[in-house]
Amino acid sequence: MKNVIRINKATFYAYHGVFKSEQNVGGKFEADIAIYTDFLSASSSDNLKQTIDYEKVYKLLYDVAISQKFYLIEALAEKMIEEIFRKFEKAEQVEIRIRKNNPPIGGVVENVEVELGMTREEFKRLIP
Repeated sequence: MKNVIRINKATFYAYHGVFKSEQNVGGKFEADIAIYTDFLSASSSDNLKQTIDYEKVYKLLYDVAISQKFYLIEALAEKMIEEIFRKFEKAEQVEIRIRKNNPPIGGVVENVEVELGMTREEFKRLIP
């Protein structure tokens, strides 16, 4: 499938991290997301209801990012993917990258990043 909706550099200020200071002070996180879906009928009809509304996707990502603290950005990425599959039935596959800016790793690093991808079939097997 070549139909993909991408949101790049969605930015959130959130409180994720292993260290207490990260969960108290917070930091800047970024997400890039690719949602594979069939939007050919939407492109032909020019009808938003026949595709995935990326404004609603952003709002969902934002809500997940700020509603719960995660120790690991890997867990945050998985939660975001799960919620996308729950909310958007047209999503067939989702890939996400989460970046944590200025991580406290004892050196100068711009960011660390994890990438996770999942198909709807994998999601169905993961979640009963």
